[in-house]
Amino acid sequence: MLQNKMVLGVISIVVLLIMMMSLFYVQETEKALKLQFGRVVKADYSPGLHFKIPFFQTIRKFDGRIQSFDSNPQHFLTGEQKNLIVDSFIKWRITDTEAYLKSVGGNPINAGRRLSEFIADGLRSEFGKRTIQEVVSGDRAKIMDIITAEANRRGSEFGIEVVDVRIKQINLPDDVSTSVYQRMDAAREQVAKELRSRGEAAAVRIRAEADRENMEIISKAERDAEQIRGEGDATATEIYARAFNRNVDFYTLTRSLNAYREVFNSKDDVLVIEPNSDFFKFFKGLDPIIAPKE
Repeated sequence: MLQNKMVLGVISIVVLLIMMMSLFYVQETEKALKLQFGRVVKADYSPGLHFKIPFFQTIRKFDGRIQSFDSNPQHFLTGEQKNLIVDSFIKWRITDTEAYLKSVGGNPINAGRRLSEFIADGLRSEFGKRTIQEVVSGDRAKIMDIITAEANRRGSEFGIEVVDVRIKQINLPDDVSTSVYQRMDAAREQVAKELRSRGEAAAVRIRAEADRENMEIISKAERDAEQIRGEGDATATEIYARAFNRNVDFYTLTRSLNAYREVFNSKDDVLVIEPNSDFFKFFKGLDPIIAPKE
């Protein structure tokens, strides 16, 4: 009886082990395929629990998430025959598990190296069509789109989808860097000279315009001043004329006194004139001033 129980226990354990070996679980982040004697029986399992035949069938699992591969910096020539050192990386994922296993043995490092070769070929071709300036700034995004599309086309044969290709850094060799910086410095200096020349021309034009406006303002002011002065003189003459007409003798006396004051302003003034002239008519008939005796 005891022996029968032991046999039954052993059989139960074996059955349990066989059942456990017949089950396998695929996670959402995994890609799996079933092999029988090295030949693919089924691929691309959905996430969940699945069955296999123990001892005859094996399961290979691969990471189904987006993976990255950093390429080693490589040298490329531009259309100007200038050497560039380019460092790039690739984002990729598995789309066909069976093709991925057959082409690169399911090894992500091998897959990354093959993709890196595709990227290098694309960079070599695209850089050879462009100048340094176009590569660094203008056409960089366009180059990445072209290379990504080409790498995707070639990577599909390996069951791989290239999600993105990016250039991390573009460096110039020391000798090329010096030459490029010198050309850039010369170009900036030329732009600075042109801007300074434009500024000086604008300054001369502004100063000339200001001088012209200044002369116009001064001329207009002098013209207005002469006009106002003439109007004032005319008004004064009119006033003098009216005053003269009202009292001729008084006006004449006032004018003569002003003339005497101007003529005899200093002790050194000398006036040679006939005593009977009209200039001294107001002195005629006046009693002479007798100086007191000492």
